[in-house]
Amino acid sequence: MRTTVIVDYLRYCFLILQLLSQPAAKQVLRYRLAEEGPADVRVGNVAADLSIAAGMDVTYTLESGSEYFKIDNMTGDLSTNERRIDREKLPQCQMIFDENECFIDFEVSMIGPAQSWVDLYEGKVIILDINDNTPSFPSPVLTLSVEENRPIGTLYLLPTATDRDFGRNGIERYELIQDNGESSVRRIGTSVSGSVDTHTGKRRFDEVASRSSVFELQVADTTDGEKQPQLIIKGALDREQRDSYELTLRVRDGGDPPRSSQAILRVMITDVNDNSPRFEKSVYEADLPENSSPGAPILQLKAGDTDVGVNGQIEYVFGAATESVRRLLRLDESTGWLSVLHRIDREDVSQLRFTVMARDRGQPPKTDKATVVINIKDENDNVPNIDIRKIGRIFLKDGVANVAEDVIVDTPIALVQVSDRDKGPNGIVTCTVVGDVPFQLKPASEVEGEMNKKKYFLHTSALLDYEAVQEYNVVIVAVDSGSPSLSSNNSLIVKVGDMNDNPPVFSKSTMEVSFPENNAPGERVVTVLALDADSGKNAEISYSLDSSVNGIFSIDADTGDIRVNTILDREQTERYEFKVIAKDKGMPVLQGSATVVVLVADKNDNEPKFMQDVFTFYIPENRQPNSPVGMITVMDADKGQNADMSLYIEEEEDIFSIDNNTGTIFSNMAFDREQKNTYSFRVKAVDGGDPPRSAIATVSLSVMDVNDNPPTVTFPMNSSYTLLPPSSNIRTVVRTVSATDSDTGVNANLSYRIVGGNPFKLFEIDSWTGVISLVGKLEQKHFGLHRLVVQVNDSGVPSQSTTTLVHIYVNETLSNATIVEAQVAKSLGTPLNADIAGDPNYDLGKQRLSIAIGVVSGIMTVILIILVVVMARYCRPKNKNGYEAGKKDHEDFFTPQQHDKGKKPKKDKNKKKSKQPLYSSIVTVEASKPNGQRYDGVNEKLSDSPGMGRYRSVNGGPGSPDLARHYKSSSPLPTVQLHPQSPTAGKKHQAVQDLPPANTFVGTGDNISIGSDHCSDYSSQTINKYNKQPFRRVTFSVVSQPQDPHQGSLQSCYDSGLEESETPSSKSSSGPRLGALPLPEDAYERTTPDGSVGEAEHMENGEKEH
Repeated sequence: MRTTVIVDYLRYCFLILQLLSQPAAKQVLRYRLAEEGPADVRVGNVAADLSIAAGMDVTYTLESGSEYFKIDNMTGDLSTNERRIDREKLPQCQMIFDENECFIDFEVSMIGPAQSWVDLYEGKVIILDINDNTPSFPSPVLTLSVEENRPIGTLYLLPTATDRDFGRNGIERYELIQDNGESSVRRIGTSVSGSVDTHTGKRRFDEVASRSSVFELQVADTTDGEKQPQLIIKGALDREQRDSYELTLRVRDGGDPPRSSQAILRVMITDVNDNSPRFEKSVYEADLPENSSPGAPILQLKAGDTDVGVNGQIEYVFGAATESVRRLLRLDESTGWLSVLHRIDREDVSQLRFTVMARDRGQPPKTDKATVVINIKDENDNVPNIDIRKIGRIFLKDGVANVAEDVIVDTPIALVQVSDRDKGPNGIVTCTVVGDVPFQLKPASEVEGEMNKKKYFLHTSALLDYEAVQEYNVVIVAVDSGSPSLSSNNSLIVKVGDMNDNPPVFSKSTMEVSFPENNAPGERVVTVLALDADSGKNAEISYSLDSSVNGIFSIDADTGDIRVNTILDREQTERYEFKVIAKDKGMPVLQGSATVVVLVADKNDNEPKFMQDVFTFYIPENRQPNSPVGMITVMDADKGQNADMSLYIEEEEDIFSIDNNTGTIFSNMAFDREQKNTYSFRVKAVDGGDPPRSAIATVSLSVMDVNDNPPTVTFPMNSSYTLLPPSSNIRTVVRTVSATDSDTGVNANLSYRIVGGNPFKLFEIDSWTGVISLVGKLEQKHFGLHRLVVQVNDSGVPSQSTTTLVHIYVNETLSNATIVEAQVAKSLGTPLNADIAGDPNYDLGKQRLSIAIGVVSGIMTVILIILVVVMARYCRPKNKNGYEAGKKDHEDFFTPQQHDKGKKPKKDKNKKKSKQPLYSSIVTVEASKPNGQRYDGVNEKLSDSPGMGRYRSVNGGPGSPDLARHYKSSSPLPTVQLHPQSPTAGKKHQAVQDLPPANTFVGTGDNISIGSDHCSDYSSQTINKYNKQPFRRVTFSVVSQPQDPHQGSLQSCYDSGLEESETPSSKSSSGPRLGALPLPEDAYERTTPDGSVGEAEHMENGEKEH
C-alpha cells in the first residue's frame, strides 16, 4: 500500500515538472480538418500531443472553440460537434486565398486535482477545402460582340466563372460546345504552363480548347493564377450572311468528382473597334483611413485609347471584385474616380484587392484590366474589449461567478481576455482590477503574445468569508495606448456562499395583455407569478423589470403586480414589450425571466385631419358632368371604427359630389368659364367613433379657359360698305376689321386674313390689327363694288374662326347710293367662292367689235354658199326625191340621223347650274358625240306661221347647256345647208340654226364655255311667256379659235359677281371666239338643258334693275 502511494506521488511530481517545463498558453496544438464533415469526427488527442501520460488524474476542458468542437474531459480526444463547418462561410476565411491560413482557434485547459493548478493551451484547426461549390458564370446568358471581317486567330476575352472553392477544387478548365447543338469537345493540344516566358515576355496559354464551326476556345493562365477563357476566330465572319451565333460555354472544377455548369454564349457580329484602352499603370495602390465618410475620393484610374469618337470614349467598371468591394466602393464610370460608398471598418476589412476594367464604347467594346489594392489604415476607433469567461469548474453566468468560500488563496476563478480590434499602438492594452476587492489579475501565459490580445487569470488574493461579504463586484478596466486613449470596463459579480441550483420559472414565457389608452397613472396592468423549486431562502422571489421600460411601468417586487406610471397614448406607442425578471434569494442568485407584451387599446381621442386646410384645384371648362375635379386627403390617427371616415360637401348648390372611399370630388355639371370661373365650398370629414369627431377643409376650384368661343366681328357690318376714290394712294387705309373673343389668353389672340374676293390683289389686311390697306394701283376696270371675304381666327387649339364681308365701292363719288346698296344686298346672297370685283362691262366694248366682225364674215360666207348650192341644184337633173324650187322641203331634208331617244343626255359631272351663253340669239353650237360623231340637226317640225309668236330654244346634244337666245332678223332666209371655209385650227363643232318665218334664230349648242349663267344678273326679270312657233332650220359649222389672253371671255355681261360668276380675269376654256353684239331689246325667255323654260332675264329698256 505504501509503495502504491509513493508511485502515485512520483508520477504527479513528474507530471508537474513536465508541465512546468512547458511555457503556458504556448501554441503547440495544430490539427487539420476537412470542411462539411459530420458530427463526432475525431480531430486529435490533446493528451497525446502534449505528451501527457495515460492514467494521470487530469481533467481537460474546452475553454473556447466549443461552437464547432468538443473534448473528452478524461481522454483529451478533440472531435467535432453537431454544427457543420462550412469553410466558405467562416468570417475569418472570407478574404483568405491560402488554405493553410484558414483555421479555427480553440483553447484547452488542463486542470489538476481539486483545481490546484490550471494550464491553458491554444490550438488551431486548419479547415481544408472540399469541392462543395459549383463554378458558375455571372449570367446564364453571356453576350459577346465580335466585329465582322476580323482576321482568323483574333482573341476575345470571355467573362470568367467564379468558384467559392479554390486550389484544385477551383476552376480547372473551360469548354465550348458546338453551335449545332452537339455536345462535342475537341482538344487541340495539351496544357502548357501559363507562366510568363522569360525570353519573349509573352503569356503562354493552355492549348486545351473546344471548337465550334467558326470559333475556338482557348484558356490562358494569367499572372495572378486565374484562368481566362478566350474566344478565337477561326473562320470568316460576314455579318450580312449571319449576324449572331449561339454557343454553350461550360466550366469545370478540378474536384473529385468534378462540378460543372454552363451558360449560353451569344456572339453578336458587329463592326470594328481596333484599339483597346490602356491603363497608365497595371497596379494601383492607395491607403485609405478607415471610417472615411461616403463620397471621399480614394484614387483615380486613368486609361487612354488611341481611337476617336465613341470607340475612344472610355468607361470604367468593376472587374473581378467581391460583393463587399462593390458594396463599399463607388467607381465613376466616366472619370475613373474611385470613392467611398459606405464607411469601411478596418477591423472588418483590412485590405480590398480587386480589378477594374477600362472599356471603350466601341462595338464591340475593348477592355483593359488593372489591379487595385486599397490598404485600410487603422484609426483608434475601438475601445478595448473585456471578455470575462469561466475557467475550470468555477460556475460563471451573466457576469456572476459563484465561488465557494472555502477556495484557497490564488485560486483562478475566471479567465479575462482583453483585446482591441485596432492595430499598432492603438491596439496595445493594459488591464487592471480597481477597487478594494480580494482579487487580482495574473498573465495566463509567460510567453509574449499579440500586443492587442492578452489573457489573464482572475485569482483570489485573500480568503473569502461568506458571513462577512456574500458578493463582490469586481470591476476590470482596460486602457489602450492610442492618442487619445480609449478605455472600457467590465465587471464580474462574485457571489460567495452555498449552491443554489433552481432558478425561478414563470408559467408562461410570454404574457400578452390589452390595456386601454388615456388611463390613470398607477393603474394595475397585470400580475405575474413565478415559482422556484428550491425552498427556504433560495425560494424567496423578487420581481423586477428590465431597463427597457424606461420608468413607464413598475412592478411590485413581492407581489408581481405590474402598474403603469404614465398615461398611455396609442397614437404614440401601440405596443410595449419588456422582460420581467424573477430572482431567488439563494447564493448565488438564480433568476428567470418572461416577456410581457402590453397592447394599448384605441379610443376615439383624435379628430380627422386634412392634409391641407385649403385644397386648390384647376379644371378646364366644358368637361362632361361627373368628371373628377380633384382628390383630397384626410387622415385619422385613431384606428378601427374610430378611423372610419365619411366625407360630405357643404355647398349651397348641388354642383359637386365626393367619393367617400377615394376622396375624389366630381362635378355634377359642365363648367363654363365665361359664366363663372371660380367655385369655393367646404368638405367635412366625420369619423365613426362614439361620439364622432369631425374636421372641415375648404376647396377652391378655378375653371381654366378652353377655346370654345369663336371670334365675334364688331365692325364692320356685312351690309355696310365704304367709298374708295380711284385717286387713293397705295397703302391707304381702306377699312379696319374689329373683332373680339370671349375666351382669354392665347385663345383670345386674333389674326385676320383675306380668304376670298380679292382677284386683283388690290387689298391687303394686317394679320394682327385687321387694318385693310390698298396695295395696288386702281384702274378703270377696278371701278365698282369689291367684296372682300375676311376670316378672323383665334390662336386656340383647335382654332376657331369667323368670316365677315367687307364691301368697298371704288368711284369718285357716291351719286346713287340706292344702286350700291342694292348691289351690296345682292352680294349677301352670293356664294363666298364667287368673286365680286370692279366693273363687269369694262371689256364688253372690245368684245362687241370682235363679235360684229365675226357676224359680218359669217353672213358673207352664208350668202356665198347659198349661191353655190342654188346653182348646183339647178344644174343637175331633177328626180322625185330632189329639191324643187317653190316646193315645201321634205321634213327630213338635210336632217341628220335621228338620235336615239332612249339615250339621255349626259349630265355635268360637277352638277353645276347650266351655263347660259350671252350670244345664244346668234348661234347654238352642238358638242360632238362621245364617239366622235356630230349632231347634224334636230328633228323638229317647222311651221310657216307668221308673226312674232312665242319662241322656244332647241336642245343640243348630250351635256349641252342652255345657249338659246332669240335674235330678230330683218329678212327671211331659205333653208339651206352651209359649209363655210373656216380655219382648221381648233375643234370643230356642228351647229344647227332654225329659222322661223319671223326670221328669229333659235339654236342649241354644247358646253363650250362661251357664256355664263350669270350673264344677265343685272337685267330685269319678267313673267311673260311665249307660245311655241314652228321653225325653219339652217345648219352650219363653226371652228374654235385661239383665245386672246388679253381679252375676257364671252361672259362680258358679267354682273360684278352678284351671282356665281367668274372673275373678270378668268378666260373661256373652249369654244369659238365671237364678237360682241348688242343685247336684244325684246323680251326673251331662257330654256334649261332639259328643255324647260327658265326665268325671263330681260325686261324692256329703261326698267329698273334688281
